[in-house]
Amino acid sequence: MPLATLSRHSTPLSAASLKSGRRTVLFILPKNSRLPADTPGRETLTAVLARRGMQPEELARKPLAAELPQGVLAGWVMLDAARTTFQQLTTLRTALRPLLEGGATALALSCHGSERQRAEAARLAAYVAWVNGAPLPRRKSKDGPKALERIALHGIPPGVDLRATSAAAEGNLLCRSLTALPPNELTPGAYRRHIKQLAQRYGWTVREYGFDKLRRMGAGAFAAVAQGSPAQDAAIVRISRKTQAARRTVAAVGKGICFDTGGHNLKPARSMHGMHEDMNGSAVALGLLTAATLADLPVNVDCWLALAENHISPRAYRQNDVIRALDGTTIEIVHTDAEGRLVLADTLTLAARGKPDAIVDFATLTGTMEVALGTRASGVFCNDLGLLQAALAAARDSGERIWPFPMDEDYAEALESQVADVKQCIMEGEADHILAALFLKRFVAGIPWLHMDLSASRVKGGLGAVGTDLTGFGVAWGFELLKGIAGGAAILTRNGPAE
Repeated sequence: MPLATLSRHSTPLSAASLKSGRRTVLFILPKNSRLPADTPGRETLTAVLARRGMQPEELARKPLAAELPQGVLAGWVMLDAARTTFQQLTTLRTALRPLLEGGATALALSCHGSERQRAEAARLAAYVAWVNGAPLPRRKSKDGPKALERIALHGIPPGVDLRATSAAAEGNLLCRSLTALPPNELTPGAYRRHIKQLAQRYGWTVREYGFDKLRRMGAGAFAAVAQGSPAQDAAIVRISRKTQAARRTVAAVGKGICFDTGGHNLKPARSMHGMHEDMNGSAVALGLLTAATLADLPVNVDCWLALAENHISPRAYRQNDVIRALDGTTIEIVHTDAEGRLVLADTLTLAARGKPDAIVDFATLTGTMEVALGTRASGVFCNDLGLLQAALAAARDSGERIWPFPMDEDYAEALESQVADVKQCIMEGEADHILAALFLKRFVAGIPWLHMDLSASRVKGGLGAVGTDLTGFGVAWGFELLKGIAGGAAILTRNGPAE
């Protein structure tokens, strides 16, 4: 689904211009204790504020909508620059919801205030409108929500570039659209075909490491998970985007388990429902690559996707198996539902062999991260202080919140095995998000690396800028991180763990 087309107008909408028959408009004002005399629809807004017992400045937290005498559906919101990006995006999403729920295919956004305030409002509001204006794939027989086709952005100062904003929105939408597909449509084989279509569109190069090839290479960790699938269509796929302007290369690694039964340690029905979304990490990485391409960021990106299914079958791997990973590490299998760290182990090894300047991996990896943080932020682990600082700055600027967790080596004592180099996990489940990160750390060859456990991939009612339960979390954050790395702001220190 393409993003709505956007037209730019340097002058904010006035009350007189509303007579032109515009149907849906959002007025974005800077926070103020009073309504400016030239506030469009001031008389109607004043009446609604009085009826609700609200002060004008409360519009920074509780936007309002009402129909104007001209028949225009209007919304009013104030942006408070003192609030975080996450808070401002959330407020804008709240303001746009009643306007988009009416089935509008055209929307006007009118930005007011100083030139700086209007520029920031335009960037934030355009992003929120784009990511919420395109419905996700659905297979209902009746017509679904209408797509937003046109956005008229008023009050945007000359020279404000929204290319990066639209690129991030496009990447987020791709991520959510892929994650929404049912598992009978997005099998590993179908996913690989879709990637090739995207590569043709964007000029990427693709190299596939199929199941048989990976077994011959000695990628026993990936193969153990994939061998239970009768389709044998699993693969590690490398998608590369190179640019002559780049000084650095980042490897974006994504867990792409297209359906997870749990294997022989079969999930109960309640836990298995929704496991077609276990490929979300790969969709985040692919969405990030798309955003970087569309924005023409001066950074090379190698996207490594571990695409497989975790089936139960006579060929599926079992508890107490001992397997050998691509780097030679022997692994004792403790629980077949801890498959994500296995497919990522060999994928990280391949990514590290390319000697990128940094590796960032995305995965819906552990339930313990959701226990630790809930679903309103995602946890990260990092072995490099400079990369972690850049990650925190990216969270602040993107409005996608993260929280760093420790990787102290004494935690790893729990993974000591009597029969192999390392255990895959432990049965008790204590601190599994930390143990999973310590397991993955073994396979990055000391390269600056950050692991994101996507506890915020699905949030009931949406999160931040995004109004759907599927959030696409990680794309906007990763895009800001790549911008920092490309611009030299992210200092990759290679100076040891960030603990």
